[in-house]
Amino acid sequence: MSTPKRRPPPPPAPNVVAPAENSPPKPQVTLQEPSRKKNPSKSTKLFQRVRSVFRSFPVINPPCKMPVPIHDGHIHGGKQLTGTLFGHRKSRVNIAIQENPRCLPVLVLELSIQTGKLLQDMGLGLVRIALECEKHPTEKIKLMDEPIWTMYCNGRKAGYAVKRQVTDDDLKVIQMLHAVSMGAGVLPGDAADLPEGELTYLRAYFERVTGSKDSETYYMMNPDGNSGPELSIFFVRV
Repeated sequence: MSTPKRRPPPPPAPNVVAPAENSPPKPQVTLQEPSRKKNPSKSTKLFQRVRSVFRSFPVINPPCKMPVPIHDGHIHGGKQLTGTLFGHRKSRVNIAIQENPRCLPVLVLELSIQTGKLLQDMGLGLVRIALECEKHPTEKIKLMDEPIWTMYCNGRKAGYAVKRQVTDDDLKVIQMLHAVSMGAGVLPGDAADLPEGELTYLRAYFERVTGSKDSETYYMMNPDGNSGPELSIFFVRV
């Protein structure tokens, strides 16, 4: 009598990982896209050429110097933007530039200086940050599209600044501040981030003044409009 064949055991069930029930939902981003600039017209190009010619003339100092007009905290001729300094106190500070608080950032920089140190220096007086990069005649790249800069803070070399893409953490901060035009404070964070310090921010109006295709300056203005900027950021290509 033949022995019946045994059936092979069934294959093991695949390991299925259940989704975490307590995972925080991703915050909804309602920020708008920044406005797209149109190509300059022929009249605008002609005006820019004439202005560049006048800038090449020598500057003659008059006997009586007139003060630079500042009205309501704005520099005459500058474009007003929204700037936000944010980061954990013991980590590198980030600077986000927006057209207004409800738009996505047009520029995000990461500086090689701690957030707490920069805010402390700003509390003591005016802080001037100069960002320099090399000029490459063969490469046609816009000034604000340069990827890396040598950083100087109040005349002393302080490492580098890097332009980077907007991350989810950046969007989370900008989204939380979408209703804030000016102010400073501490944002809520997870307990795991406490070793790097609190997540702080400072938001203010910036005036952007374009000197040439190789130089641009951002002035952070005081809300009272009586004193000068607390922070100046100079971009220059040499």
